[in-house]
Order: sequence, then structure tokens, then C-alpha cells
Amino acid sequence: MWPLLACSVVALAIIIERSFSLRQSRIIPRVLIEEVERLARMGRLADIERLIRRSSSPICPVVMVAIKNAGMRREIIKDYMEEAGATEANAIERYIDVLGIIAAISPLLGFLGTVTGMLKSFHAVSTSGGNSSQLLAAGISEALITTVAGLCIGIPVFVCYRLLLARSDSLILEMEKASARILEYLKGEDHEVQKEKKGQEILGI
Repeated sequence: MWPLLACSVVALAIIIERSFSLRQSRIIPRVLIEEVERLARMGRLADIERLIRRSSSPICPVVMVAIKNAGMRREIIKDYMEEAGATEANAIERYIDVLGIIAAISPLLGFLGTVTGMLKSFHAVSTSGGNSSQLLAAGISEALITTVAGLCIGIPVFVCYRLLLARSDSLILEMEKASARILEYLKGEDHEVQKEKKGQEILGI
């Protein structure tokens, strides 16, 4: 029962923390995104940088990377944004896999407790006299408590795991869409060509 109790405490802590963290207002603040898009259309990159530095949203590092590479080809900026986005996606999904592990092992721990409890019951019956049937029934009844506890923990934790996983996937998808819209304002298809030509002119080629 002690491992099951530890699993339930850890699972409850993760569910509360992730439910608080995986909010749209925190991951993708609508007001922030609209303001960034407005400033990007006007080309005010310095204002965007000051704006996102004041926010702790996971999308801010992605936008910052795009600003630092503004004017480059779309593919180049996209690669940098995807790299930064992958790091932030891992942060969004952190601890959720732990819920999946707890949901899987809790019933198994319950079954393990039941099996060991039944073994002890059979051993006690074999080494004692008197009314062995009542002693065996009492031992099995007590041993089944761990199975019930494991299922009571595993089922709701699995439901929360699937809900939080779906929520995180949805937020990551929304973050990708917002990043793609911002990218369209910052790309510069001819930047690399112009840069190469300028270098050749300096070298006198």
C-alpha cells in the first residue's frame, strides 16, 4: 500500500501542476500574439523584442528566434523556430509521461500486493490449526484491498493522463499556427542572395 500511496500523491501533484500550467492564457496569450502580429506587420522588431521579454509564455523564445533571424529566407527562419519550438514543446509536455507510467503500474502494484497477501494467507492456514476456512477467507479479503486500491488510482490517473496529453498537443498545435503567421511577416526570400552579391562586390568579383 505504501508504493500505491506514493503513486497517488505524485499523480495528484502532477495533475494539479499541469492543469494550472496548461492554460491557453499562459501558453499562447491571445493579446500578446495579436500585438506581436500587429508590430510585425509594421516592421517594429525592436518593439516586439521588448514586448516578449516581459512575458514568460513558451511561445516567446520561438518568436525571439524569428526576430533575431528576420529578413532571412523562410526555410532558414522556420528551421530555427522549429528547433526552439521543440524545446518549448518538451517543457509543455513535461511530467505528463510520468502520469502514464503511474496509470500503468498502479494496478500491477495492486495485483502484486494481492498475490503476496494470498501467499501469506495460505502459509498461515497451512501452519495453523482450527477453522482454516475462515482464516483463509479473512486473509484473501484483506489481500484484495491492494487490487482495489491500485485500480482506484490507475483508472482516474489514466483518464487525466489522456486529457492532459490531448490538451498539450492542442496547445502545441496552436503555438505552431501562431508562429507560422508571425513567420510570414519576418521572412525575406532574397536576403541570402543579396548578402552573397554584396560579399562578391566587396571582394571585387
